[in-house]
Amino acid sequence: MGADHERTEAMPPRPRRRRGRGGPAAALIVVVAAAGAALVAVNSTGLLDGNAGPTSSAAALPPATATVTRETLNETADADGELGYGPVTTAVARRPGTITWLPDSGATVTRGRPLYRLDARPVTLMYGDTPAYRDLKIGVEGQDVENLERNLSKLGYDGFTVDDEYTWDTAEAVMRWQDDRGLDETGVVELGRVVFAPGKVRVESLDAEEGQPAAPGQKVLTYTGTSKVVTVQLEAEDQRMAKKGAKVDVTLPDGKSVDGEVTEVATVVVPGEGQNAEPETRVEALVTIGDAKATRGLDKAAVDVTFIASQREDVLTVPVVALVALQEGGFGLEVVENGRSRYLGVETGLFAGGRVEVTGDGLTEGMTVGMPR
Repeated sequence: MGADHERTEAMPPRPRRRRGRGGPAAALIVVVAAAGAALVAVNSTGLLDGNAGPTSSAAALPPATATVTRETLNETADADGELGYGPVTTAVARRPGTITWLPDSGATVTRGRPLYRLDARPVTLMYGDTPAYRDLKIGVEGQDVENLERNLSKLGYDGFTVDDEYTWDTAEAVMRWQDDRGLDETGVVELGRVVFAPGKVRVESLDAEEGQPAAPGQKVLTYTGTSKVVTVQLEAEDQRMAKKGAKVDVTLPDGKSVDGEVTEVATVVVPGEGQNAEPETRVEALVTIGDAKATRGLDKAAVDVTFIASQREDVLTVPVVALVALQEGGFGLEVVENGRSRYLGVETGLFAGGRVEVTGDGLTEGMTVGMPR
């Protein structure tokens, strides 16, 4: 029920609860619809009773009670997710030659190690967010130069300043690196000699075979990151739930629930289902799992991800079934104090997890309110 009900008067007409089979015919019945938490007060004729006179107390104490609590109320939404290693990237040949070595599927490749070999010479993995797209040589400037210099420094080749400018000092370090890897000592890193990836990679699959000729643009292998993540695709209108840094719950195939956090959000276009179907725009979120041990033994699996759709912090709440419908409209609570009870008009806010946000004049944390048995 929404939060737009008008606030009732301080002394609203009293609704009456049926106390058991055989009660008065005019007694009011509070009906709670579980799906929408809707409440309706009716008399024995099935109509709202608008003629009852106002009173400040109930005829008898309620059969059960609950306490008004102050808490953060979360409305959640579930989505299907897939546990794996995240997005798959394809490594393509940028130079002609013959593929002479490939790693095994599932192998991990780290900085400075060959991703594959072409004509017996390594195509080396280095870390960086900018893909390799040109020859790197003296006079070239850019983020790809900084990526190269940072990797050379980490690998023990120094004598230059790590910046975005390729200098003679950089070229000298490159020649030492080339010598150690059996490459021609040119001081130029040719396009196709290194592959930049955000970090160490896991080989997902092989698209070529050893001994096969390679041409520029030909697929060689695919790779992913090495950390397990959950990939979730949401409808475009649900993007508000998948904010970077948002906390989520992930339910694994064995039923165990673990904490997760949204680390990346991107808009993707997926093909439509069926012939001539239009493609759909969706939101893809990557979720990292806090307890990596919980996914041990699971390479790929279907999981459930629970997002927080709406949140209300530091609000007064009661069980939804504690609401009573007032004869003149709106909702109230039966407040129990000193062995007596009275009705207090309230406005409702967020409904979530069987509880509802409530506000009203005189309503305070710790109050005792009536409940049906």
